[in-house]
Amino acid sequence: MSRISVRGFAVASATAVTTVGAVVGVASGSQASVGNTEATAADATIADIPAGQQAQVQTASLTQQADTASTQADTAALKSAQESARKAAAETAQSKKDAADKAKADKEAKEREKALAASRSAVRDASDFVSKASYSIAETQSMARQMIASDQFQCFSNIVDHESGWNYRATNASSGAYGLVQALPGSKMSSAGSDWQTNPATQIKWGLNYMNSRYGSPCGAWSFWQANSWY
Repeated sequence: MSRISVRGFAVASATAVTTVGAVVGVASGSQASVGNTEATAADATIADIPAGQQAQVQTASLTQQADTASTQADTAALKSAQESARKAAAETAQSKKDAADKAKADKEAKEREKALAASRSAVRDASDFVSKASYSIAETQSMARQMIASDQFQCFSNIVDHESGWNYRATNASSGAYGLVQALPGSKMSSAGSDWQTNPATQIKWGLNYMNSRYGSPCGAWSFWQANSWY
């Protein structure tokens, strides 16, 4: 076996051994110095330690190495566990946020679709009204209220207020736009009925269909009108 120095453990073991010897020497009248014993032990190597003590020193060294390795492994495992927990928490939080955002978007989409469906479902059709030679503004507005969903009527009314003042015979001399909603040209309204020039109900029907198809609803058309002064 090579004389590899394991000074720390050798000293401890050798000191213990020589100290016992010193005590025995004192008891028998020997003048051996404890200090000399410790000095000798300090320079001892594993080969200088009695065979019985060498195994103890080696075992202690291996135990210390094992404890150190175990501590390092525990620290690494703790860091790994903490990092995994952090990532898992972040992923869970993101998943919850994504789910909440999706639920909100779905709800808003359903509400928009519901509003759109309501605006497109006229309470009464133009054909439900008896034709007359003329109509007052109050009569024309009453028709519109019955043909347009309640949550969309005010937006429709706002546009008609600006376009024609509820005059179903209103004509724009420069452009040729005609009727309540100032269709351009006025003949476009024939798709809603042949009496488009004289029947406000036919004009309302055409105007409502136009606003729904182009802007989604009368309120969508009104929002555009406010930004552009036309629709």
